[in-house]
Amino acid sequence: MSGAPIVVSGLNHFFGTGEARKQAIFDINVTVKRGSLTILMGPSGSGKTTLLTLIGALRDIQDGSVYLLDRELNGATEGELVALRRRLGFIFQAHNLHESLTATQNVRMGLEVHGKGNASLQRAASHHMLDLLGLADRRDYLPGNLSGGQKQRVAVARALVANPQIVLADEPTAALDKESGHTVVEMLKTLGQVRGTTTVMVTHDPRILELADRIIKLEDGSVVSDESN
Repeated sequence: MSGAPIVVSGLNHFFGTGEARKQAIFDINVTVKRGSLTILMGPSGSGKTTLLTLIGALRDIQDGSVYLLDRELNGATEGELVALRRRLGFIFQAHNLHESLTATQNVRMGLEVHGKGNASLQRAASHHMLDLLGLADRRDYLPGNLSGGQKQRVAVARALVANPQIVLADEPTAALDKESGHTVVEMLKTLGQVRGTTTVMVTHDPRILELADRIIKLEDGSVVSDESN
C-alpha cells in the first residue's frame, strides 16, 4: 500500500433493504496523509458522519475498500476491527462521559482500555491532558458539575491521552466557545506536526477552517470538492 494511514477506494454504502434500500455514499476515493488535519464539510445528510464511521471501523464495509493503518477493513474479522479501533481516538458530539466518574477517571479510561501504564502513570498522563485543555481546576469534578463545554474537553482529553495514531472527530467543537474550540483544533494540529497523528474531522464550524490542511466537501454522498490549504 501507499503507507498513508487512510486509503479509501471505490467506497459505496447503503442503508435499508429491498425497496427501502438507499445509497448514502457514492464511489468515494480519498487518501489521507500521515500527520494531516482533514476536515469533512457538507450539509446535513451529505454522508460526512457515515464516511467517518466507515473509516473508523464502526460500520461494515459493504462495497469498496478502506485501508486503515495498512489493514483492509472489507472482510476483516471482528477481532481485527477491535484491535484497529484501539489504535484510534474517537471524539463524538455527545461526550459520552461516565457520570459516576471524575474528569480524571474518565480520561484514565482512555488509557485503561489500551492497558497503558500503571495507575500512577495513568493519573499523571490524565492530569497532563486535562491541564493542557484548561481543566486543571476541574480534575476531580463529576460530569454533573461541569458545563457542556468542559464535558466536551474532558472527552477530547480521553480520546488523546493514549496518543492514538488516528483521531476521528464528529463535530468536536460544537459545544465549545470560539477560544476553546480553537484550542482543541490547534492541539490536534500540533499532534500531527509533532507525533504524526492523523486527524479527520466532521464540522460545520467555519471558525476552524483556517487550521485545516485539507477540506473535503460532500453533497448527497459524493465528494464535490477537495482542496488543500
